[in-house]
Amino acid sequence: TLTAVRKMTKRDVFLEKEQMFNVLMHLPIWDGKMPQPAILKPKPLWTGKQVFSLIIPGNVNMIRTHSAHPDEEDDGPYKWISPGDTKVMVEHGELVMGILCKKTLGTSAGSLLHICFVELGHEVCGQFYGNIQTVINNWLLLEGHSIGIGDSIADPQTYLEIQKTIKKAKEDVIEVIQKAHNMELEPTPGNTLRQTFENQVNRILNDARDKTGGSAKKSLTEYNNLKAMVVSGSKGSNINISQVIACVGQQNVEGKRIPFGFRKRTLPHFIKDDYGPESRGFVENSYLAGLTPSEFFFHAM
Repeated sequence: TLTAVRKMTKRDVFLEKEQMFNVLMHLPIWDGKMPQPAILKPKPLWTGKQVFSLIIPGNVNMIRTHSAHPDEEDDGPYKWISPGDTKVMVEHGELVMGILCKKTLGTSAGSLLHICFVELGHEVCGQFYGNIQTVINNWLLLEGHSIGIGDSIADPQTYLEIQKTIKKAKEDVIEVIQKAHNMELEPTPGNTLRQTFENQVNRILNDARDKTGGSAKKSLTEYNNLKAMVVSGSKGSNINISQVIACVGQQNVEGKRIPFGFRKRTLPHFIKDDYGPESRGFVENSYLAGLTPSEFFFHAM
């Protein structure tokens, strides 16, 4: 429902008269009056926001932001007219502007749920959420939403960027290993040399994961179905996107890199005393590309 409600309250969503009646058929509190359509000619069209306004019971007022709302907008010239439609305003029980998501409809303080509960009581509020689900899910049957492999593929430029980042990280780790071998590594206060080394390597590899994830997320368009679910707050997170597309990252056991389980090595497939990324459980492949056998084993630990 969250995915659908974000999809429906976007600016470019319009419903024809037939669709409108079919959707309103599922709304018990509808009074039988059609609101004035947003577009009259060549044919009457209603916006998705108008449908949602019909579901809202009573005189409710609320101002909130969408999950993707940029902070710098609030004091600039765009304070009341958001270019990305990310400022949500409900006035007198009517959704005036904004795309709804988990931030507005979720269980946080000051959400629509909270305001309805406080001002209209639990029965109206419970009925309201039931109506949202019934109506919105029936609208989604008209619109459709699915996810396929195509949603987890980035453009070639992004893949080059990701590979460059991982290569750089591996080189940095090798450099740190060399430093440790040549006794050039200074222990940080309160840590042994080994702890300092592990912390540095961990930091390099985690930064690599975050950076590749960032470029992966940037490459996804507004119409990407995986991103749609993350933005609306229904399922998934940025880490999920980056692991599917860019790289799964360092696997940790009890907060440390994979320990030596055999004599001075993690698996018999590596040479002894190998402190490099691969041997100690850094998965550089994405779920899309597929993991190597040893990566798979570390990931399952």
